[in-house]
Amino acid sequence: MPFVVTENCIKCKYTDCVEVCPVDCFHEGPNFLVIDPDECIDCTLCEPECPINAIYPEDDVPAGQEQYVALNAELSKDWPVITARKEPLPDAKDWEGKPDKLKLLER
Repeated sequence: MPFVVTENCIKCKYTDCVEVCPVDCFHEGPNFLVIDPDECIDCTLCEPECPINAIYPEDDVPAGQEQYVALNAELSKDWPVITARKEPLPDAKDWEGKPDKLKLLER
C-alpha cells in the first residue's frame, strides 16, 4: 500500500520527507510534492517527517481527498524526482491547513 501526498502540501511543499525516502519515490512540482506509487515501498519513514501531516497510507487518505491517490500516480510520471531537502515555499505557513487548495495546484 503506497503512501499518498494530500491537499495540505499544496502551496506549502515542505521537503523533510524526501530526505528519508530510501527509494527516491518523491517527485516535485511547482507547489506540490507527489509519491510515485510504483516506486513506494511502504517503508513508513516519510509520514512522520511531514510537519503538516500531508502524507497518508493509501487506505487512510482522509475522506474527501481520495482523488489524491490518482493525482499522485499521474503527476509522478511527469514531474522530476526530488531527493534533497529544500526550503518550503515562502508563504507556506500562511497556507498550512487551508481547505480547498486543489484549484491552486500548479502543474
